[in-house]
Amino acid sequence: MKIYTCGQRDRQASLGHPCGRAVKAVREAGYAPEIEAVAGYKMLPWTRRGDARKEIRALSGQEDVPVLVTDDGEVVSGTKTIVAWAKEHPAP
Repeated sequence: MKIYTCGQRDRQASLGHPCGRAVKAVREAGYAPEIEAVAGYKMLPWTRRGDARKEIRALSGQEDVPVLVTDDGEVVSGTKTIVAWAKEHPAP
């Protein structure tokens, strides 16, 4: 399982940062995801130029993170969707 985040990775969840909240939810569901930070920030669009988020575009059809890729290849995009997925799919 891999979760793509911005450079904040799993930090700032308690402050409401979207990537941190998504990672926290997945961990609380009992998973230990690999975290891969991608370049660029939404609030600084010039940092997302070029190939910075090429892999994210290929996986999800958009450039925003977080994006979760489950072990069976399911792609879940967006904080709210990842949090809901984690609640619905606790680790065995």
